Amino acid sequence: MMPMNECVRILLADDHVLIRHGIKNIMKKDLRLHVIGEANNGKELLSFLESAEVDLIILDISMPGIGGMEVIGVVKNKYPWIKILILTMHKNKQYFYNAMSAGADGYLMKDDSDEELLVAIEKVAAGKSYISPFMAEDFADDVVNMYRNEKKSPFQELTRREKEILQLVVKGFTSKKMAEHLHLSQRTIDHHRSNLLRKFNRKNSVDLVNYAVRNGFITSE
Repeated sequence: MMPMNECVRILLADDHVLIRHGIKNIMKKDLRLHVIGEANNGKELLSFLESAEVDLIILDISMPGIGGMEVIGVVKNKYPWIKILILTMHKNKQYFYNAMSAGADGYLMKDDSDEELLVAIEKVAAGKSYISPFMAEDFADDVVNMYRNEKKSPFQELTRREKEILQLVVKGFTSKKMAEHLHLSQRTIDHHRSNLLRKFNRKNSVDLVNYAVRNGFITSE
């Protein structure tokens, strides 16, 4: 928990420069907030954390490469003290469920007001959960805590290799092409693909791709 009378070191992670620029302008209203870095994608974000001390990440879910949903899990595993505030356009309830169960501390919509961003940062920095007013009527804090503590997203149950293969499935790779790309046997690839269908309870690859993209596990960009 960070007392809000102290400086809050913030990392912005969004693949749209104008969005990051807008957030920085809003945060100038509060001298306690310091943007110490920016990331265009998940890979840049994780690289930045290796050499900088960050208190809070403002994170977009839909980014190229390593998507926001996967980033949440990695950050919370390696840097559990870092707070994560999701800033997204996705009002889909499943995105919210997946983000919060992965470990996000707050969920803010890009449609929210400038003032609401500052409120969200203050709450999350103080160790509280935050939900956008657009969604607050549907989800109280006790529901968030129940979901985070008791209900796991299937994405959390995937191995690193399964996440890698899921990304390639979304990109349209065949099992043969995946085997060549990952230097594995086609039989091993098919085994991983079967596990993915089972864990997500999907019937086929098309169904799996649609489900993964629709729920924000993997971006299709």
